[in-house]
Order: sequence, then C-alpha cells, then structure tokens
Amino acid sequence: MISSPNRHDLVFPKGGWENDETVEQAACREALEEAGVRGILGENHLGEWEFRSKSKQNNCSLEGGCRGYMFALQVTEELESWPEQALHDRKWLTPKDAFKLCRYDWMREALTNFLTSLPEDKMNEMREELVEFSMMPVPDAAKERSILSSGRFGKTSVMQRLEGSYNKVTVQA
Repeated sequence: MISSPNRHDLVFPKGGWENDETVEQAACREALEEAGVRGILGENHLGEWEFRSKSKQNNCSLEGGCRGYMFALQVTEELESWPEQALHDRKWLTPKDAFKLCRYDWMREALTNFLTSLPEDKMNEMREELVEFSMMPVPDAAKERSILSSGRFGKTSVMQRLEGSYNKVTVQA
C-alpha cells in the first residue's frame, strides 16, 4: 500500500489511463509511478467499481462518473527510487493488516477477490485469514493507522511471498 498526499492513511496505487494505453498498461504505469514496483499483472481484474471523481462528487450532474478496475500485480522488481516517491511512501503489509487499513469497501472487496482467486494450495495457507475477513467488522481505519504506521513508511515487512516473489494488489481507476 502507499501513503496519500496530505492524508494519514494508506491506499492501493491508482490513477487514470491515457488515451494511448490500455487499462492494464495504465495499472502497471501507476504501480511504477506511485509505488516504485514492476511486475506481472494478473490476467483478470479483481473487480470493477463505479464512483464519482473527488473534484465532482458534490456535483448533481452526470459529469464526474468514473469506473475503476483493480488488478493483482506479482512484483518482480522493487525500485529504490521512483517518480512519485516524494508524494507516496510504500509499505508492505500482510493481507490481514491491509484489509484493516482499507479506506473504502471496494478496496476490501478487491483484496478479498484477490485472496479467493489464489490457487488451491495457496488458498489452504491463507484459509484462516479468509475466515477472519468474512467475520471482520468494517475497521476504524484511524485507530488501525495509529497502531501500524509508526514513522516513515518503507520496507518494514514483506506483504506475502508466493512462489519466491512479492505479490501486491494495485488499483487502476
């Protein structure tokens, strides 16, 4: 997850896509720009959500409607510096901790979809966490942030190692 400018919480990398790129290419670009990671994008998106842009959310017109897609990214390279490093710090978390820190329901839904899409052998390893997710109330993100985010974000822990490489969920909106 990454920090948000002018906020004290964490989100998945996200952003818009250019006219000359696919949504998948944009997701990879956003992960590189905001989190400083490269990798292999999952073949299928983890969900599709409709929402209002921040700048238009109080507008009563149809303008500002957005569609976002979430993808899993198997991280193969973690850069020491990246384009938006001054704006976004990177923090590796367990899926359980990431779930607690998700600001929005669609983030928790995408993370759950990611975990349930894992191969059977990996699912067995995470079954306990999946049961916890299904019974977990919507968290108080502010309280969880104060517990988990002490000091500058960085490579303090590994999110999850699967088949020898990091796995990260990334958003593209």
